[in-house]
Amino acid sequence: MKKFVLLIAVLAILTSCGSGDRGELVGVKGKKWHPEKPYGMTLIPGGAFIMGKSDDDLAGVKNAPTRTVTVRAFYMDETEITNSEYRQFVNWVRDSIIRTKLAILADEVGETDLDSDGIGQFAFKDTDTTDMSVYEKYMLDNYTGLGETGYEGRKLNHDVDLIFDTDEYPDEYYAEVMDTMYLPMEESYNNERTWDVSKFKFQYTTMDIKTAAKYRELKRSDVIYRESIEVYPDTTVWIRDFSYSYNEPMHNDYFWHDAYGEYPVVGITWKQANAFCQWRTIYKNGYQKSKSARNINKFRLPSEAEWEYAARGGLQGATFPWGGPYAKNDRGCFMANFKPLRGDYAADQALYTVEAKSYEPNDYDLYNMAGNVSEWVMSSYDPNSYEYSSTINPNVDDEENERKVVRGGSWKDVAYFLQVSSRDYEYADSARSYIGFRTVQDYMGTEVTLNARKLRKKFKR
Repeated sequence: MKKFVLLIAVLAILTSCGSGDRGELVGVKGKKWHPEKPYGMTLIPGGAFIMGKSDDDLAGVKNAPTRTVTVRAFYMDETEITNSEYRQFVNWVRDSIIRTKLAILADEVGETDLDSDGIGQFAFKDTDTTDMSVYEKYMLDNYTGLGETGYEGRKLNHDVDLIFDTDEYPDEYYAEVMDTMYLPMEESYNNERTWDVSKFKFQYTTMDIKTAAKYRELKRSDVIYRESIEVYPDTTVWIRDFSYSYNEPMHNDYFWHDAYGEYPVVGITWKQANAFCQWRTIYKNGYQKSKSARNINKFRLPSEAEWEYAARGGLQGATFPWGGPYAKNDRGCFMANFKPLRGDYAADQALYTVEAKSYEPNDYDLYNMAGNVSEWVMSSYDPNSYEYSSTINPNVDDEENERKVVRGGSWKDVAYFLQVSSRDYEYADSARSYIGFRTVQDYMGTEVTLNARKLRKKFKR
């Protein structure tokens, strides 16, 4: 016992001597933090601006009266989210569902089909897989936030590529799983195999911080909710939005064809846009974890104030992102993609949408903050919200209010809706052929609010 006490004392002395703080209060030493601009984003320095309509817009000023507000620094996508970028999300969800189904069936078959050693035929990844088919190798490995009952939070093997060519299916089990992901042949068109996109559901969890802060007696589990969202865009919007109009080519090709890969995605509900933000965070943090790096803070939709502040590009009192008050430059060229003349959608050189990186960016290097597609923001629409919301990072996010703000105007709108102060709304579960979105990420720290333009150039790449 004496030896044990002596050993503890020696260890305590060695520990105190090795700390290097000399008994002083020096704080916990963490890793050095270096701000890193997210891929495809630009830094929006925090600051104050005059938000709302000018007094000469008698109608608009009633639901957007001018006032000075302040927002913190954040990163914003330089362009609207494109079809190509959103397809990455859709394909990830689809492939995760297939892998989950493969793993479940592998477990089921493995329970009844044992080899001579008593190990399941569909063994875990750390066993010998030399004689296994490609299908058998879909075992537990990398994290996925999507699964079916009993598989939430489990890990799947993303190291092996999926096989989509029916002639190369490794076995009948693989074919059985893949067949469940397609529509029945009687529902297919021209005998083409068609994905059953209703099965492309992204599952994730959210935490209601506002409720937790308001009702402190609640447990953590009381404010955590599970969401399941169909992620495939509603391509029928091109037909439904315009009665007595021929838009079938856009319905048939716009989302999936490579010709439109760099065009903004449309047919996305507000809920789907939020699901995309959740996936983008999960996807990036999965990579960070593989590199033993810090997790990033989440991607999200911008608040209404953040969107208007970014759209103005540092120009106080401007009508449009480029200043204004006109939608043409001094050479007579239109500055954005919208409906410039009655019945004439093509006078600005575009009939529908244009590529996301079109026209000149504003002074924050943001493209198409006016026109092309309107953009979902985080905020709920209330015509009186400017009267009661805070003046620091203002945002009205009412879960019971299904009307969500859209900003920026679109290819089918007149110039008024392109003004940086114009407000509009759509219902959260609605999808339109003229509404897309872009995401933001909070900047860590406050230094960027000082000497904003100089610091913005410092972090620009």
